[in-house]
Amino acid sequence: MTGGATDAPGRILCRLDEIEDGEGKGFTLGDGAARQDIFVVRQGGDVFAYVNSCPHQGTPLDWTPDRFISDESGLILCATHGAQFAITDGTCLSGPCIGARLQPVPVSVDARRRVVLRRGA
Repeated sequence: MTGGATDAPGRILCRLDEIEDGEGKGFTLGDGAARQDIFVVRQGGDVFAYVNSCPHQGTPLDWTPDRFISDESGLILCATHGAQFAITDGTCLSGPCIGARLQPVPVSVDARRRVVLRRGA
């Protein structure tokens, strides 16, 4: 999801500058049965967020904390199977789950350049 011009209602995850351009950052939401791991990837001033779960077998995508992007391709990379996903829509472009998609999480960048988890997420 791309940035917005106003302060969006929701939970502030971090400042935009805490995520390097072309990189990602993981977050844990809730706890217990409601726990959900997500990650946010930055492209310039835009951010895209997904549930941290490969659609092939449900394993986390990062191979070490906050490492979601392939240095070689610049795509989101599943550490378990090597599947690669488009940053902008989470579509699997190569690997065992071609055509499947990561589950999107609604985020935006507010006027103060903070990454915000929008309400309803």
